[in-house]
Amino acid sequence: MAQPPMSPDGMVVYGDVSKFFPLRTGHGQNERAELMVALDRINATVRKGELVTLLGPSGCGKTTLLRLTAGLITPDEGRITIAGAPVTGPRKDACMVFQNFGLLPWRTVLGNVEFPLEIDGVRAGERRERARQVIELVGLAAFAGHFPHELSGGMQQRVGIARALLRRPILIFMDEPFGALDAQTREQLQEDFLKIWSQSGATVIFVTHSIDEALTLSDRIFVFDTAPGRIRVIVESPVAAERLNGDLRSHARFGQCRGALRDLLRSTP
Repeated sequence: MAQPPMSPDGMVVYGDVSKFFPLRTGHGQNERAELMVALDRINATVRKGELVTLLGPSGCGKTTLLRLTAGLITPDEGRITIAGAPVTGPRKDACMVFQNFGLLPWRTVLGNVEFPLEIDGVRAGERRERARQVIELVGLAAFAGHFPHELSGGMQQRVGIARALLRRPILIFMDEPFGALDAQTREQLQEDFLKIWSQSGATVIFVTHSIDEALTLSDRIFVFDTAPGRIRVIVESPVAAERLNGDLRSHARFGQCRGALRDLLRSTP
């Protein structure tokens, strides 16, 4: 286990990043406004092309850090850079996949996937060709003409992943994208996403509550403390090199690291 590294060569670099939210305490005449520290001086680097998971209990700041990195909100202190450039807002070469699929119910799979390029003004023929390519990549070529209500939850999330891949992003942000799925579908999507990611070359930051999911997917795991949110430790996955080869969960090192992470999270304040 290593402390958070700082490197100017990282895809994403966090330098003393803090975020505060207003909090009301007391009642009536005793009511007063205070600041809650959601994130406290985050220092870490996400390397180009790696898959990092943010692991910790609810309220520890994982999603806040993801939203800061995506440019959806701004830090109150510190600085975040992507490929050396400061984050000042959302980027077209960085895409988000949410737990809520966020599909347009009146559009087909093809129509949903091509939508970002439609917004960009890309001509119809080009955007549909690119959309069909990523739809095939996520295994939904036979369902391109289907509407969201005709798809299972796992298939809908594949559409969300395809839409994120459409602009060929350098960064993909994933906020518990498999959390609403049943266990079997979730495991299958984890395996399939790893294959897709290995072909994309993108850097991925993935939020999860699941120790098993973190170990299955990650190169490294950022384990969070709560109150205030801090990166307690960064764990190099002992099975990262074998993610695409066989059942990781039956591996002895997987079980050992899962136990260590469970003990670590149980001791989190």
